[in-house]
Amino acid sequence: MKPEVFEYHLAVPKSAIDDMEHVNNVVYLQWVQDIAKKHWESKTDKAIQNTYVWVVLNHFIEYHHPTFENEKITLQTWVDNYRGVKSERHTKIINTTTQKVLVSAKTSWCLLYKESLRPARITDEISTLFL
Repeated sequence: MKPEVFEYHLAVPKSAIDDMEHVNNVVYLQWVQDIAKKHWESKTDKAIQNTYVWVVLNHFIEYHHPTFENEKITLQTWVDNYRGVKSERHTKIINTTTQKVLVSAKTSWCLLYKESLRPARITDEISTLFL
């Protein structure tokens, strides 16, 4: 079964632009984290959000094309697989006009119990929300 893709759209703000006049690489990383959080919050209720939290284990990011102020972009994310306490999330940042992939990322996440910050096994209840 192919995982559901979650999307978010935005126009690149001036605050994202660096001295080279394109989006700074740190901003892309922030967007990768932001869309993951938006996806999680869109699929879970307050009870689940108050029980669990995700932490990043690692990010792998490829920068394909620069992005500039005021460009319209689409952020896409999906969970590809999970096992035990870990999950792998993919993100693409796409120029909405040209459909060029600007950035692609793969992030490994670990699910924790929010109160104890101890690893929590990903339950069927959680995994099925993202299929």
